[in-house]
Amino acid sequence: MSPQVYRAPLRSRRDEVPAGLAVDRALSEGVCGFGGALIPPPPDLDAAVEGLTSTYDERAGRSLRRFADVPDGAFVWTREPDGLYHLGRLTGPWRYDDSPAAAAADLVHVRPCEWLERAFAETDVPAGTAYTFSRGGRNFQRIRDPQVEDATAALWGFPSEG
Repeated sequence: MSPQVYRAPLRSRRDEVPAGLAVDRALSEGVCGFGGALIPPPPDLDAAVEGLTSTYDERAGRSLRRFADVPDGAFVWTREPDGLYHLGRLTGPWRYDDSPAAAAADLVHVRPCEWLERAFAETDVPAGTAYTFSRGGRNFQRIRDPQVEDATAALWGFPSEG
């Protein structure tokens, strides 16, 4: 069975944050995540989930919990505003990044992520991946398609088991 695959838009819910800023930060810092600044910064995941729930809504808190529970080794796809895709793998646990640069990019709830140096054109990514991004939205979500899982694993450089 191939590792799970996720769509990670890396796009702020705040309209004033320039499109692409979070993607640039994620790629340069080796992280994957999403926004939802909390003041004061949460000391742990439970406090962050509670903070997002009370500051934003229950959905935000549930999303963070799901993101933190994704297994290490899961694949993530993100896309730049110009349409290029990037493939990564989660490599560690959730943390809150309270740096000014993370706040500016609205990318504060993060996990370590190893990104391939290569970018992919839409014609080179699994069709189900492109479809999930075409629907829009700013949520981190699993792509539940065995063909996407197998194709993503092959692009990463190892054959699928299924």
